[in-house]
Amino acid sequence: MRELNEVTAMEKDGSRRGIRPAAKSFALVLLGAGIATAGGHTLSTLVQPENASPTATDVFWDNGLWGLGDNETPDHEVQSQNIQPNDLDANELDNRVAIAPSVSGPNIIADIVSQVGPSVVRIDAARTVQSNLPPMFQDPFFRQFFGDRVPIPQGEQVQRGVGSGFITSADGQIITNAHVVAGADQVDVTLQDGRSFTGRVMGADSVTDVAVIKIEASNLPTVAISNSDQIQPGEWAIAIGNPLGLDSTVTAGIISATGRSSREVGVPDKRVDFIQTDAAINPGNSGGPLLNLNGEVIGVNTAIIQGAQGLGFAIPINTVQRISAQLIETGRVEHAYLGIQMVTLSPEMKQNINNDPNRPFDVADDAGVLIARVMPNSPAQRGGLRSGDVIVSIAGQPVKDSSSVQQVVEGTQVGQDLALTLRRDGREQTVTVRPGNLPNQ
Repeated sequence: MRELNEVTAMEKDGSRRGIRPAAKSFALVLLGAGIATAGGHTLSTLVQPENASPTATDVFWDNGLWGLGDNETPDHEVQSQNIQPNDLDANELDNRVAIAPSVSGPNIIADIVSQVGPSVVRIDAARTVQSNLPPMFQDPFFRQFFGDRVPIPQGEQVQRGVGSGFITSADGQIITNAHVVAGADQVDVTLQDGRSFTGRVMGADSVTDVAVIKIEASNLPTVAISNSDQIQPGEWAIAIGNPLGLDSTVTAGIISATGRSSREVGVPDKRVDFIQTDAAINPGNSGGPLLNLNGEVIGVNTAIIQGAQGLGFAIPINTVQRISAQLIETGRVEHAYLGIQMVTLSPEMKQNINNDPNRPFDVADDAGVLIARVMPNSPAQRGGLRSGDVIVSIAGQPVKDSSSVQQVVEGTQVGQDLALTLRRDGREQTVTVRPGNLPNQ
């Protein structure tokens, strides 16, 4: 299932066209660090196609492989100032923005890091790519004029990247992000104590950005897992990882929000309701744990919004547990798929559609989830869904926006009948659709 305002599963032929984003754009970077070959930096950029809806954003992807030149050193020093209450008068105390949490001891974060740190690993991934000159430079007619000044094809090149992960079983199962190991020929895992292992990717799911790596070891330290459904905005959070290649870096902040949809975050091709945090995370933190004050993992750090301060996102650990269990068992994940493009209706959206002279249908509803397009040969088409239908409820649950529809579908098993109540031509009716597996994962 794909939404009109969430369609970034780009067609490989690039032939689809639509409405350019009208909302304020921002860039989002997956935290594996940027592509680079030896001795230089390059950034792999993927811009959301023009078939996106007015609420979509231009998205820039950093796909997990990067490197620093020999003489480059990241600026990572952060200064902090400790202010004692006795140094402030009463008015100054009242005007302070943040107040430290009431905790059991002054070194609680240090204690948590000491406990969990040995379970957090560094992941170095490498992939081999073919580097070819553009056809123009390979033309003999062109080369006879420019001779040796034409760059020589480099052939195969190795791209390297760094990310983070954490150990979930004493025999060497490790959770990380799918984009950290995407396309990797070799994965090396380094523990905090300096031991290094060759990792095997058991499975990776690009739809939720979760991957599982296995190393051959025993008696490894493991993390404790929390219930991410119980976290609330305002709770304290700790991130551990290897940002910019700086091993075992610790940052702390709070849970800024929960349930941020993929559309809100700017990655509408994903199926995750993200945790938002202001704990500082940077390229290289990808795959590392987000912890609560009990030292338990509540999420997997995965993304930042480029150019923004204090905005980071993590995949809830409950989602990670569900996906990783399937990856460990079968090496792949099934995601229920209807094959519709949707848009959340509002009076303004209704007016915009009805004012379009090329509209395929008129919209009578001010609210609900409009089916803007039914994909050919999809479960939705076979089930009788039509463009112009408005979804009122799905699986007996009323829905008000497209994200709600996607959440219900994602929780449905492939091949399991799903009842949708629709408003069509002014009347309600129920249609049963049997979801298939999301293609092109």
